[in-house]
Amino acid sequence: MGKVLIALGGNALGNNPKEQLELVRESAKPIADMIEQGHHVIIAHGNGPQVGSIHIAFDYGSKTNTKIPKMPFAECGAMSQGYIGYHLQNAIREELLNRSIHKSVSTIISQVVVDKDDPAFENPTKPIGSFLSKHEAKKLMKETSDVYVEDAGRGYRKVIPSPLPIKVVEKEVIADLVDAGHIVITIGGGGIPVIEREANALEGVDAVIDKDFASQCLANELDVDFLFILTAVEKIAINYGKPNQQDLDQMTIAEANNYIAEGQFAPGSMLPKVQAAIQFVQGRSGRKAIITSLNKAKEAILGKTGTTIYK
Repeated sequence: MGKVLIALGGNALGNNPKEQLELVRESAKPIADMIEQGHHVIIAHGNGPQVGSIHIAFDYGSKTNTKIPKMPFAECGAMSQGYIGYHLQNAIREELLNRSIHKSVSTIISQVVVDKDDPAFENPTKPIGSFLSKHEAKKLMKETSDVYVEDAGRGYRKVIPSPLPIKVVEKEVIADLVDAGHIVITIGGGGIPVIEREANALEGVDAVIDKDFASQCLANELDVDFLFILTAVEKIAINYGKPNQQDLDQMTIAEANNYIAEGQFAPGSMLPKVQAAIQFVQGRSGRKAIITSLNKAKEAILGKTGTTIYK
């Protein structure tokens, strides 16, 4: 029995409330498997489609109704944490009770401290919000300090920074709940990014923290034994999509760093997952990070599949 932090990918949550309600019931099953095996489980998750929808809704509403305010992105992230957590905690609770497992499940709205001087603030890269024409984007860039870039040939979108996480503000209450045997859902979407001001004040910023980096940050703070990063594929591959593609059962940190140097993992896709796994494993001897698909999580924790990263 050990502490396990599960980082759910966006594919486990869907793109709208109805789809999400259906998908979280499937997501709950492998999570319940781990709980049934006796592990203490913490759950993190992405929020890409959800936070985008919330942001777009307020943005559109503010343009058509003066009583509707524009919503800062940090507040949109907080709303998405509650909305996704509500669905997840009910699905996991139902699955546990169906197995006669009586454990409480709760969502902690969580903030993650970032450095106000992080270089990412000078180089925003994460697209959010509606697609605009080039003319509309140029006009807004003249009127505001926002940055807009062309996104996949579909138009122009605002981009915001993706700074690295420093610490999770609510880590003590999360630790207390986990140690008491409760199931905790937290750092949704990488957490609400905040910077520390004077007089102990926290200030939300327009940014997106990578969910996998935030997960390894919390996993280190809670000193968990296993970090599960669940994604769309069963195993990490090198030479991905080529005739000589090779699926990997395991990688040492040294091997993983060599593959990164070779450019084997795509930025914005598998690369941050591998980097987060390396940082977690380096934190303490005996730790393992496992990257696999959601439906293979039960077999992966038993060492039957997935890609394991270790020292």
